[in-house]
Amino acid sequence: MKRNTLFPKLNGIMHGGDYNPEQWLDRPDILEKDIEMMKKAGINEATLGVFAWSMYEPEEGKFDFSWLRKIMDRLYENGIYTILATPSGARPAWLDEKYSEAMRVDAYGVRNHHGVRHNHCMSSTKYREKVEIIDRKLAEEFANHPGLLMWHISNEFGGECYCDQCVCRFRKYLANKFEHDIEKLNKAWWTTFWSHRFNSFDQIEPPYENGENSVMGLNLEWKRFTTWNMTDFMKHEIHTLKAVRPDIPVTTNFMTLYYGLDYHEMCKELDVISWDSYPVFHNDYEAPEYTYLYNAFNHALMRSMKPGQPFMLMESAPGLVNWQPFNKVRRPGNHKLACFQALACGSDTVQYFQWRKGRGSSEQYHGAVVDHLGTDDTRIFREVAEVGELLKKVSDVAGSVVDTPVALVYDWDTRWAIDDMRGMAQSTKNYDKTCVDIWSELLKLGVDADIISQQHDWSKYKVIFAPMMYLLQDGTAEKLKEYVANGGIVFATYLTGYVDKDQLCNLGGFPGQGLNEVFGIISEELDTLYPTDQNGLIWKNGARIRTEVKDYAEILRVKDATVLATYESDFYAGGAAVTCKQYGKGYAYYFACRVEASDMRALFTQILSEAGVKTKELAGVEYHVRVAEDKTYEFYLNYTTEEQYLTNVNGTELLSGQGLDGELVMAPGAVAVVEKQIGE
Repeated sequence: MKRNTLFPKLNGIMHGGDYNPEQWLDRPDILEKDIEMMKKAGINEATLGVFAWSMYEPEEGKFDFSWLRKIMDRLYENGIYTILATPSGARPAWLDEKYSEAMRVDAYGVRNHHGVRHNHCMSSTKYREKVEIIDRKLAEEFANHPGLLMWHISNEFGGECYCDQCVCRFRKYLANKFEHDIEKLNKAWWTTFWSHRFNSFDQIEPPYENGENSVMGLNLEWKRFTTWNMTDFMKHEIHTLKAVRPDIPVTTNFMTLYYGLDYHEMCKELDVISWDSYPVFHNDYEAPEYTYLYNAFNHALMRSMKPGQPFMLMESAPGLVNWQPFNKVRRPGNHKLACFQALACGSDTVQYFQWRKGRGSSEQYHGAVVDHLGTDDTRIFREVAEVGELLKKVSDVAGSVVDTPVALVYDWDTRWAIDDMRGMAQSTKNYDKTCVDIWSELLKLGVDADIISQQHDWSKYKVIFAPMMYLLQDGTAEKLKEYVANGGIVFATYLTGYVDKDQLCNLGGFPGQGLNEVFGIISEELDTLYPTDQNGLIWKNGARIRTEVKDYAEILRVKDATVLATYESDFYAGGAAVTCKQYGKGYAYYFACRVEASDMRALFTQILSEAGVKTKELAGVEYHVRVAEDKTYEFYLNYTTEEQYLTNVNGTELLSGQGLDGELVMAPGAVAVVEKQIGE
């Protein structure tokens, strides 16, 4: 696998994060001390200007970048590079005072007041004009600065706007999508129901809270439109910057499994993927293992958006945050584990929000490398500095990538469609959790699966897991048929292929669009179980361990599939629950009910073995592998409170410099990075 180094100038891993010197321009002593402490912490990057518009342009048309140039020059002189953000995430008061159309309108049709952030209308021509001016000024001033590494577009895009301009753009979007034929839209949205037919696109409104929200196609298209409109706004910023200097890469910071935007679509416009990771560590509602696994799932999702290149951990908190329900301080050692988990999953950066705590406003108690105390002898600073030293020891990892033969399909359209459907149980649909749990079970087997959309290229993977693939995009059914026929293995579950891209039910039996031929079954009914209902599986291979069924159970008609397990009770006792069918050169597995992911481990192991995928089950240790042309880097993370003894580990452990010949002993909270020459 070819090494793909994001930032050759750094000669290693990026270590830095958000820095807000504009808040401290009246304290040159603090700004000078920041440089000194950054060097002590091993910082080689600072992200500047994320919310600096009012300092760049204090009055309309009056610009001042002198302070930014001084900061960038001083950072560069001390070996610290800059990622420069566009300031469009928060507007100055003068802009909203003069151009109120720049402010969003909520889902009740009421325009917001000035304030907070991400309160802009993506459609506003005036706001786009003002953003273009400030972005162009920034590019003209700094695009050729020797310390500039990358453009950071806005910040954490999100939200919706229901203003007249957005409604107009939505109507044009729909007209283009349905070829200016309102009858095509009526058919796709099944608008004869409740007499909701439209005579023209001009009659269509967004799904206001006090308006139409019973048409599934409308609800889904509004979410798609919001992604399209936000992406179009982002592209407007990117074009402005690239027009000045096209070779400077661009990114924007995504947010975990953010509900409101389809990142599979937005990522297409970015050179590099970055995201902000804020796990709820040390909570009282789940085992620590699950917190780490959920975070790893998100890393894998971001990594998979740009195959063959590292991603960026743009923000993380070395101590705590200030916006979670309980803002708990990270325990000693957790910071190192979280940072190296990001590297293990494919990141080439460890970055923080923020470098120094601000004195006031809503983030004054958000964690930072430098506390209000202002010294370098705090626990948090020492842990950051320790990570800085360790990152130097693994500098050779930069540019290596995760290359896996297994993928899991996760789609925003499917997520939105399942949540919006009127069926099942509203409280137990749990699409996200189901995907995370299955992915996590694979990771426990040492298989670091990619997370892909229905539109991705599936051909490189030996096994694809597709949980609850309720909505089928155009072409997905044919792609799945071809994939299996050519030798791939697919694992699907209940709720597969119920609707098309417009949320119309597929006719001819579920899974629809011909997939029942691939799987050899038809799902006739879907039973929703109360928490008090009891059922289980009886495995045909003689397994005696009872597998409990919960939440959902499909009642199958088996055509020509092999039955692997049957239901234990209820009127469908003895009916098929788990099946497998050979289709062409490959195999299609179908799991018709919900069970704990751990109860599918034996079947997953069997499937992976059939596909020739190696597993490496390490109880208590998280395991990942990155590869380059001639080397592999094995990451081991022990987030348990017990010492772990691992065997069959060979190579050079980079953090200690120790050669390993079969045995690795890991203390609680320890990290190991083992380098091996390919072929060893």
